[in-house]
Amino acid sequence: MKSTSTRLLLCGILLIASNLRLPITSIGPVMQDIGSSWHLGSSALGLLTTLPLLAFALISPLAPLLSQRIGLKRSLGLSLVLIIIGFTGRLLPVLPMLYVGTALLGAGIAIGNVLLPSLVKQRFPERIALITSVYAFTMGVAAAAGSALVIPLMQTLAWSWAQALFAFVGLTILSLLVWLPQLKAEPATKLAAQQTTDVTTALWKHGLAWQVTAFLGVNSLIYYSIITWLPSMLQAAGYSASAAGSIHGLLQLFSALPGLVIVPLMAKFEDQVIPTALVCVCMLLGLLGLNLWPQAASVWAAMIGFGSGGAIILGLMFMGLRTRTPARAAALSGMAQCLGYLLAALAPPLLGLLQQAQQHWHGVLWILSAAAIIVLINGLLSGRKRCLP
Repeated sequence: MKSTSTRLLLCGILLIASNLRLPITSIGPVMQDIGSSWHLGSSALGLLTTLPLLAFALISPLAPLLSQRIGLKRSLGLSLVLIIIGFTGRLLPVLPMLYVGTALLGAGIAIGNVLLPSLVKQRFPERIALITSVYAFTMGVAAAAGSALVIPLMQTLAWSWAQALFAFVGLTILSLLVWLPQLKAEPATKLAAQQTTDVTTALWKHGLAWQVTAFLGVNSLIYYSIITWLPSMLQAAGYSASAAGSIHGLLQLFSALPGLVIVPLMAKFEDQVIPTALVCVCMLLGLLGLNLWPQAASVWAAMIGFGSGGAIILGLMFMGLRTRTPARAAALSGMAQCLGYLLAALAPPLLGLLQQAQQHWHGVLWILSAAAIIVLINGLLSGRKRCLP
């Protein structure tokens, strides 16, 4: 019986994870279609990526408190409900609802992003690396499918971009249905109140917490900037919309692959310094290659996806590996995602403005390459084997 409930819990975790990137990444290939239908410029379109990130920043520190009040599993169920409402709002033919729906998607994703590492720490304390890799792999595959399928859905079924994006709500509804038994099975899985409040403020004094925050946050800046603007970059380099969408999907697919190799690689080392260095250097080389030789964009997109995806997985692992309790894992996750995503939220519209001013993408890619070096430095510091006190 316990084995069956564990399998159901794992299935629910994987389904929730599949909703934590797809609603945001699937919008990239149709960004120009959205701009054309609403007559929006680059900076206004960049807000479609910035709003979820701002929601991440605002909601992330509140997610542990929400879990304290209603429980981990109910909070994760609420995240799915918010994502469904966000999908619906984005479908409506009213421009403000495009942004409201996108913000609600971000709020739902933020709760899931913060609390899943805490749930893994609580229920699978001896298998943090494995479970995190598996759910991150699922997250990446779903994101890749969303990026790759949105244009074919429009072309094959003669759907609008809004209808194509709304089609993915089916996955969220399925996830909620599978998660409902968890609410009955364990309705009061809560974080300790004293841990949630005291630990959160204490984290701000520790260098390791800031290193994990910078590692995850600056990597998120790169990741969300690339998923927002890569199709536009590729079309500016001469690729068709369909080809750009396929390469965008390839990046998402390769962002999932580190989930298959990081755990075996970690088994060979005492800490995570070497795996962190490998994925960060891969991302840096991909960004430089995309800037200097865009004709090989498929190769560079794969490298960026693999590197940034690996950094995301390692960052999520650090939430559990660098803490001693689920409450502290939730607090570190909230801190890292609050400050990190606040930083990442600024990037897409600002980079869009820079592109508008320069009329090319080279300056943007140089900035992202410099950011990758920052990720590398903080990743090497975060990867050392130690725990927050």
